[in-house]
Amino acid sequence: MRDSHPSIQGDPMSHITLTSRGKVVVATMAAVAAMGVTACQGSEPKPEGKAPVSAASQASQDGQDAQGRQDGDATGSAGGEEIGSKAGSAGSGRCESSSMGLRVGRADIGAGNIRYSLVFTNKGRSACTLNGFPGASLLARDGQTIGKPAEREGAKGKPVTVPAGGSAHAVLHTINDGLSDKPCWKSASLVQAYPPGSKEAMTARVSSGLRVCGDEFTVTAVEPGAGA
Repeated sequence: MRDSHPSIQGDPMSHITLTSRGKVVVATMAAVAAMGVTACQGSEPKPEGKAPVSAASQASQDGQDAQGRQDGDATGSAGGEEIGSKAGSAGSGRCESSSMGLRVGRADIGAGNIRYSLVFTNKGRSACTLNGFPGASLLARDGQTIGKPAEREGAKGKPVTVPAGGSAHAVLHTINDGLSDKPCWKSASLVQAYPPGSKEAMTARVSSGLRVCGDEFTVTAVEPGAGA
């Protein structure tokens, strides 16, 4: 009995057809696989144009940047402080008699004591400094010296910077008549004073006269302001 189905091996066309179909199947599978690979490759991130930087290199670079900023800040700060210090020193030299004005304030009387403000005014164009005790003595109308120079009273105090047009003062002190067995001096019409550190005298008129009693005549160190 003859087989109704043709033999695959015996039929060349069938063999060719199978073979062709097999090739088509294989080709189709290969195309699908290629598409899958292409899709996978498309999903991967593209490499950046810049090479990756290691953590150690980044830390080193950050450290250098921070150090550079610190060095720059330190240099600027130091430079600023140096300029300011020089400018302050140049503008705050010792006050000279030639650039100062002098006046005597009104008498401040209380509890047997009499005090007068000896006021120094800066007439220069820049600030200057007074530090310590001024020299002070009394003069008659004709310029004759009365008594002895004032003695220093109290502590030396701190340097006083007097701005242009500003004032500083010391305090002259004596006592009322009758509080001591020692006689009073003649009444003075003028006060002669030397700013601290200066050898050039200044004079100021005393409108109501200034009389020392009990041989008590003192002067304090210079303080800020014009006083009483």
